[in-house]
Amino acid sequence: MSTISYRKADVDGFNVFYREAGSPSKPKLLLLHGFPSSSHMFRDLIPLLSDQFHIVAPDLPGFGLSDRPSRETFSYTFDSIAKVIERFTEVIGFDRFAVYVFDYGAPTGFRLAVNHPERITGIISQNGNAYVEGLSEGWNPIRAYWENATLENREALRALLTEETTRWQYTHGVADESAISPDGYGLDSYYLARKGVDEIQLDLFGNYQSNVALYPTFQAYFRTHQPRFLAIWGKNDPFFLPPGAEAFKRDIPNARVQFLDTGHFALETHAKEIAVAIREVFAG
Repeated sequence: MSTISYRKADVDGFNVFYREAGSPSKPKLLLLHGFPSSSHMFRDLIPLLSDQFHIVAPDLPGFGLSDRPSRETFSYTFDSIAKVIERFTEVIGFDRFAVYVFDYGAPTGFRLAVNHPERITGIISQNGNAYVEGLSEGWNPIRAYWENATLENREALRALLTEETTRWQYTHGVADESAISPDGYGLDSYYLARKGVDEIQLDLFGNYQSNVALYPTFQAYFRTHQPRFLAIWGKNDPFFLPPGAEAFKRDIPNARVQFLDTGHFALETHAKEIAVAIREVFAG
């Protein structure tokens, strides 16, 4: 097990915080977190895989310890986030890599794959959606904002930014809530409470419809390039449903689909099982 290093990369003037572990001689693995988290979500997984991979886990722009420029100087869209992360991989020398995507990390990582398929050696999707059937009714308040971007509909989404909602995202669908460390949702709540973060997150809620619009493009990439693929899913996720995991096999028949009896933040309860599945799919 290698030591984890904590670094910042200058990406054309944008500071991206990241965690790094494993020998640079090993196959590269990029870990992309979701909402409302940071690379901290991979704290248990990284030590389990650092003997097999050279791992890098950045905080997305506006999240965690990466730069959080004002909305006047940076456009908080998934296109913008993906562009920064794509340049980040170039700056740190990640020329060919597998990518682990979760939640917001999925549309980020899938954009990287579409833009540069030659760089992608495989994909692990842990509750990272790319199919309409994977979207639950939990998206309805956000859909309402997509369809009618009124101030009232935007303000209604603030309920998704509360400390109570963040904790619920971690504990919903988990058999034993005492297995969930408060560190994860506690840190996420701290980051969400910072000045201006609420408006950034509301912007991203509104822009998420751009990801749904790109689902056919992502699916075409899967069909054309047939990447080595593991879809490993907390089956009790209130946002991304199991049919979204099964759908990957339509476009990648050799994809491995595996369900875990847990919720959205599956790494909080099943890091060891996820690490085993990654080793099996990416061995050799």
